[in-house]
Amino acid sequence: MYGKATENAIAAMTRLAEVYDGGETLLSASDIAENRDLQRPYVSKLLSTLSQAGLVTGQRGPGGGFCLARHPRDITLHEVWSLFEREDDSDKCPFGGGYCGASRPCALHDKLVALKILMDTTLRETTFEEFRVAYQEEGLRPAKHPKKQKRRKSYRASQPKR
Repeated sequence: MYGKATENAIAAMTRLAEVYDGGETLLSASDIAENRDLQRPYVSKLLSTLSQAGLVTGQRGPGGGFCLARHPRDITLHEVWSLFEREDDSDKCPFGGGYCGASRPCALHDKLVALKILMDTTLRETTFEEFRVAYQEEGLRPAKHPKKQKRRKSYRASQPKR
């Protein structure tokens, strides 16, 4: 559904949304990386891509950093997703045309189409405002990552064992 770059870019954007105050608070790539348990060079690369897309703005030098380019309510998850993922508007089944649709759709076809529609709707309708509100107004804080952990745990669906 989405890759590691998308997951991490959304993580960086949610951190910027959490502290959003109209651009007064700037976070460095190091601040974001430490808060989200990511590698600083990787976060810098993601922020560069997000900046080129007009989703974040950055200021160099002492006291510099990054902030959202627009209010969090005006930035959707889909805008970030579309920078790192390929849009596929087809209804192709993962089983391929030789199996699914040769006579009738495969057993999973309708479920997969419904899942694709749900994901697309969620990405297009969810804004980063939800993260700002949760953090600033509801006081919700992400769980702290244990320092012993070397890699950030992915929250994507687990892959089936082969």
